[in-house]
Amino acid sequence: MTEAVNVGRLRVPPRAKRGEVVEIRLLLQHPMENGFRRDTLGRSVPRNIIHRLVAHYDGREILRAELGTGMAANPYFAFFTRAGASGEVIIEWEDDLGVKGSLRAPIEVS
Repeated sequence: MTEAVNVGRLRVPPRAKRGEVVEIRLLLQHPMENGFRRDTLGRSVPRNIIHRLVAHYDGREILRAELGTGMAANPYFAFFTRAGASGEVIIEWEDDLGVKGSLRAPIEVS
């Protein structure tokens, strides 16, 4: 496996009120090769997709996604969670080549 890389953008509101529903947005930079494409010499481009994506907030898992070949390159995700306490949003993923990545951002709850 390859070491973790930070290739993307994670956007969370820096502050929220307790109980408020907040949007989390994530843009990952990844080619998401489905294994069906051919290069300029006619060789098959090997499959390499992000197959696992997990989001944690304040130590609790809030999203788990198993991705497939239908995803476009540089996938964008948006989802909602309820702000319960100040903490950190941590997004982790892994692709078919074993490359892992992560992004993190804090939310202050009042």
